[in-house]
This record gives sequence, C-alpha cells and structure tokens, in this order.
Amino acid sequence: MAKVKFTAGRVADFPMFEGERLSFLWDAEAPGLGLRATPSGGKSYIFQAKIRGQVVRLKIGDPEAWAIPAARAEARRLKVIIDNGQDPRQVKADGIAADQAERMAKAAAVAATAAAAVRNSMTLGDVWPLYIADRAPQWGERHAADHLRMIKPGGEPRLRSNKKVTEPAPLASLAGVRLVDLTAHRIEAWARTEAVTRPTSARLAWRMLKACLNWCTEHPVYGDIIEANPAQSKKVRESLGKPTAKNDVLQREQLPAWFAAVRQIGNPVTSAYLQCLLLSGARREELGRLKWTDVDFLWKSITIRDKVDGLRVIPLPPYMEYMIAALPRRNEWVFSSMTAADGRLADPTPPHKKACAIAALNLSLHGLRRSFASLCEWTETPAGIAAQIQGHKPQGVREQNYIRRPLDLLRMWHVKIEGWMLEQAGIEFAPISGGLKVVATAGER
Repeated sequence: MAKVKFTAGRVADFPMFEGERLSFLWDAEAPGLGLRATPSGGKSYIFQAKIRGQVVRLKIGDPEAWAIPAARAEARRLKVIIDNGQDPRQVKADGIAADQAERMAKAAAVAATAAAAVRNSMTLGDVWPLYIADRAPQWGERHAADHLRMIKPGGEPRLRSNKKVTEPAPLASLAGVRLVDLTAHRIEAWARTEAVTRPTSARLAWRMLKACLNWCTEHPVYGDIIEANPAQSKKVRESLGKPTAKNDVLQREQLPAWFAAVRQIGNPVTSAYLQCLLLSGARREELGRLKWTDVDFLWKSITIRDKVDGLRVIPLPPYMEYMIAALPRRNEWVFSSMTAADGRLADPTPPHKKACAIAALNLSLHGLRRSFASLCEWTETPAGIAAQIQGHKPQGVREQNYIRRPLDLLRMWHVKIEGWMLEQAGIEFAPISGGLKVVATAGER
C-alpha cells in the first residue's frame, strides 16, 4: 500500500477519490499509522499491525482532536507494545481495570475511614435504641419499656411528687460515653456511685448493660469496637452487692387491719385496685393495665397481659367481681384516673403507704403479691394452682408437660382463697339476685 507523509493539508483534503466503502491513507513516517475515511465524511486516525498472524486495526482518534505528531507518537507506542509480544487491546483493558480497581480501593478506604470515625464516635446512648429496636420483637412490652426508662436523662416534670422534675435514670450517666471509652474501669466506677443510692435499680441496669454490650460484641459493626464485654467484671458485682430477699408479707392476723385501712381510702378506684391486687396475686402493672374488654362478667374470668406468657386467663371470684362492677366506666381502663395522662391509675403507692401506716404495717405493693402466695397455704391450695393464678412459670416436669387445668378448677380454688381471706378480715359477703353485696364487716357488727 502506498504511503505518504501526513501533512495538515493532506489530512484535511482526504479522501480525494470516491467509490469505496472505506478509504485509507497511510503515513510514511510512523509504521502502521493510517487515516480512515467513511462515505459519510467521518475521519479518524488508526493503527494497523499484525498480532499473532492476524491483522488488527485500532482506532486512535479524530484528526480534529489529535495533532499529527501526537498520532505518530501513539502509533509508535502501540508498535512497541506489539514488538514486546503484547496485545494493545489487552493492555488497554488491563489499564482500565487497574484504574477502576484503584478508584474502588480509594473509595473503599475513604468509606472505611468514615465508617471508623462513625463507629469510634458512637456512644452508649446512640447504640441503646438500636439495641432495643433489634431485640424488642423477642421482648414483652414491659421489658422494652424498662429498657427505655433505664437510660432517660431525667428533668421531666413530675405530676405527683414533692420533686419538680424526674431524676436521671441509672444508665443516664453512661449515655454520653463512647463505646471505645466504655472500659471495665469506667463501669466499675459507675457501679460504686450507683450502689450508694439505688443498688436495686443499679443491679437491674447492670444486667441490661451486660446484655446490650454482649449484643455489641456480636454486631458486625460494633464488634470491632467492643471485642470483649467490659461489664463482665467481678468488681462491679461486688460493688452492687447481692439482692436481698424481701420479707414484707401480710400475716393472717393482719388481714382485718389491712382491709379496714384500705377500704377507708377515699378514692374507690384505688381502694378496689389494692384489694384486687391482694386477692388475685397479680403483678401491679398487669392489674393496672386491665381493660373493660378483659373482664368477662358472664363467664367470670379476667384476661391478664402476662409478662411471661403474653396472656393468661384467671377466674373472677365474687368479691372481686363486686368491686370491679361498681367502678365507674370513664374510659377503656378498669382502674381509671381522671388526672393521669394515659387515663389509668398511675401510682397507688402513696395511698397504700398511708393505709399501711394507719394499720401499723410495713408492706409494699409487691408484698401483696407475696402475701397471696403465702396466705394460699392456709387454704391448702395446691402450689401449682396458686402459681398458675399468679402467672408463675410451671415448675417441674409434670407441671410443664402434663398438667392442664381448666378455668373451672382454678375458679373453685380461687373462690375458696378469696372467701378465706374475707373471713379472716371479718368481711361478710354474699351474692344477691342481680348482683353481689357486702353484708357486714367486722367493724359494723
């Protein structure tokens, strides 16, 4: 093929003849450099050579963008590549891949640096709601609420207290601490401080903190920050001490004084709530969340939202039915309140303490649940039946796998338990047509 020295004029005037599908002009100075023209008038510099016995044609670029010297230099570069036994196309592809890999590596490094900065800035307060959101489907409503409450900063207005605002929760002082700074020494110092004023709450907070940090160690992101749980410390356990068993319980001979004092409480809702708490052995929140739709006066039953099993159905014995039926139906809650934000009885502890002071007793609300379990012994109620009414987990192989008690059987014993308590309290109670009524109490006879 004929070759000519490329000049600006020759490149501009090419092609000088017509009739072929493609026209080529070859440079006399740079081996393999050519100018290709199409019938439509498009032109481009090309490089042509043999690679492994096959003719290969590569495009260099548009003449308007490439000067002749630059095109010649590119052709010579490609010729050197071929002479070295390489394919320019593969070299180009490898170069593009290498550039892309380098860009991706740089982007990954930037992202890793940013992620590390975020991880290193994460505090316990940042992780806590993420932990709750992840675990909440496996928890009960009360358990999730306890976790949310345990880290609150405080400062919220109080409606019923001498203190104007709420105090910071036990974990509030650790909320702003970065995970990288949450060392065993830091947690030990926290435990020593909290143990002075509220060891019981601190022990609960510590158990929650340990579970949260265990979750962090297994997390794909936070596991790089916390490899071992810093809350697993013997010194923390020693600082918080062991919980002591509570012994506040009503004795049989104390029932008259307790019932008399509680029945004198001016608020009938509070009075009924406290009596039902003793007569059912329920947890305070279980009974406090009782709705009218949970009470079945026809079949004499109550559906309680159990923190263990979700729901449990217990009998509605006569005196409890009498008290509940007499309560005002102001909203969805059985034990309602006109002043509480959520419309239900908020804190019955103060009136109960006052009633206990009148009766010369020292008894907590949970002590009423403990009293139910203890007083059931007097009626020779089977332990499994009392436990089922209270919502305790079945104990032993027979209770767990074989015994299934109908509601009627529970009712038979629950009525007996209630009747015995009322008898000891000196309260005469009998059903009447169309309802139930109190016949007399010890003080009225």
